[in-house]
Amino acid sequence: MDSPIGPPGTTMLTIFLRHDQTKTVSQINDHLKETGWFRDFPPAGIEVASWYVMMGIGQVVTLRFPPERLREVNYLVERAAWGGYRTEFYPTYDYRGLYQDLKRKLGLERPSRLRGSADSGS
Repeated sequence: MDSPIGPPGTTMLTIFLRHDQTKTVSQINDHLKETGWFRDFPPAGIEVASWYVMMGIGQVVTLRFPPERLREVNYLVERAAWGGYRTEFYPTYDYRGLYQDLKRKLGLERPSRLRGSADSGS
């Protein structure tokens, strides 16, 4: 059975890629192109669980991968993203299912408001 981080032997990591606001988006993209970011991120075999743009902040990427590949992910970010982004790293797990189970156990379940759920009308 999968855990809140995915299949056994995997971990999740959320990376905040905060824009360097001393540079234009074109300058950031030029830097990322020069360093191979677009070519190399994410490394082969590393799953992107989510990738969002936060306006005024930058991008937030959550990866799922075997823990022994953490150093590889970190090195790629240091080598290719630094100079275009300031970075922050957070170990991550998916709490949504656990939260829904807890609400069911407490008898507090109500129709989901999550987009795309069966009872949201989407």
